[in-house]
Amino acid sequence: MNFNAEEINELMRARRSVYPKDYTGAVVPEYIINQMLENANWAPTHKFTEPWRFTVFSGGGLTKLAAFQSECYKQVTEANGTFQQDRYVALQTKPLESSHIIAIGMKRDAANRLPEWEELGAVFCAVQNMYLTATAYNVGCYLSTGGITNFEAARSFFGLGSNDKLCGFLHVGVPKDTLPPGKRKPVADKVTWVNA
Repeated sequence: MNFNAEEINELMRARRSVYPKDYTGAVVPEYIINQMLENANWAPTHKFTEPWRFTVFSGGGLTKLAAFQSECYKQVTEANGTFQQDRYVALQTKPLESSHIIAIGMKRDAANRLPEWEELGAVFCAVQNMYLTATAYNVGCYLSTGGITNFEAARSFFGLGSNDKLCGFLHVGVPKDTLPPGKRKPVADKVTWVNA
């Protein structure tokens, strides 16, 4: 197979996090969401455990997600004394700014053949595949790992068990504007070569 290496290099450098406040409100076509999920499924995976699990919310599903996460947040944080009203309201309203939200889960290998970090690594490789696919279609994404992500009480809503992890929420939408250029420090500052 022959691939255009320069286009692939440009695609990786063009990937950005685009926040929901910067979406137009237009609905991303479902074929793009499906392609994002299909490409996610081709992420590297140790022992072929394929630990990624996705729950896609769109349309009325976004309202269901907003209701669930805000009430889950309220229940957990009122019990431990950390409830914040503004956070509660944000969890009720922010999901409605996105065209789709994809909940990202990690399903633990039943035989426990791998350390958890390897399974999480595979899941985040899948997320990167979704980011790159969205970028290729001029669609914006933002991975949120806050809110109810670390609440044990949230897992079952997303079909996850006690050994699994909810890893975050990928917000998807059509960007309002041209994305700003990226910035990175030189890779040479982060690499050590050992040649002999």
